[in-house]
Amino acid sequence: MKLLRWGPPGEERPGILDSEGRIRDLSGVVRDIDGKAVSPEGLAKIAAFDPSTLPLVRGTPRIGPCVAGVGKFMCIGLNYSDHAAETGAKVPPEPVLFLKATSAISGPYDDVRIPRGSRKTDWEVELGVVIGKAGRYIPESEAMDHVAGYCVVNDVSERDWQANRSGTWTKGKSSDTFGPIGPWLVTKDEIPDPQNLAMWLEVNGHRYQNGSTRTMVYGVRFLVHYLSEFFTLHPGDIISTGTPPGVGLGIKPEPVFLKPGDRMRLGIEGLGVQEQLCVQD
Repeated sequence: MKLLRWGPPGEERPGILDSEGRIRDLSGVVRDIDGKAVSPEGLAKIAAFDPSTLPLVRGTPRIGPCVAGVGKFMCIGLNYSDHAAETGAKVPPEPVLFLKATSAISGPYDDVRIPRGSRKTDWEVELGVVIGKAGRYIPESEAMDHVAGYCVVNDVSERDWQANRSGTWTKGKSSDTFGPIGPWLVTKDEIPDPQNLAMWLEVNGHRYQNGSTRTMVYGVRFLVHYLSEFFTLHPGDIISTGTPPGVGLGIKPEPVFLKPGDRMRLGIEGLGVQEQLCVQD
């Protein structure tokens, strides 16, 4: 299933794509695409309905973030061997974890606002993993039982703030609109192997990132297990699993960073495409 949220910011309604790619209204089935809806019980309830029998959403409504009420937005740094190489960093002996503020979450086609004083706003296409079943100390062999599905994430980053403003990476990762997710949550039954997905990102029509989840150092199964050692994973939590090479910071001979008027377009095989216009905050 491809689940989504549609409507104005703060007023989104739950939806599902039918076999022809049209939006059907799920409001009569679930309240929202939130932790309850993406639980095993919630997904089973949705799956019991034939999308063609649900109300058709007319027109072209705004598509909002594909998950509501995200409790934790967990991000993994330097998790692609080829990306680590382009930044001159060593592959870490354990996953690098940082938290992105949930207030950064935005829709897949919403504008990305370059914050005041930013000089090095950058892009990162990433595979997002949506948790569907709560767990702590999850064995690696059971990790996939806790996954509801996947989505595209653009882990927008301010590199100067990330590296030079003291403390953790969170300052450079959490500005408003720095976390577009969607356009939809694709349930895991439609993605049999999350470690073999093509992914790409373009700025103004130029393809900078052209990678694959095959080069991920720590895969989805291990990350779910690993993160659950530190805190309980809850339905609706999102893990953004890292980015392949081609970020602006790594461009030679000179880095390339986003400016107002730039347009990003990015996607992951089977998970849809995002597009954002950069504007000045």
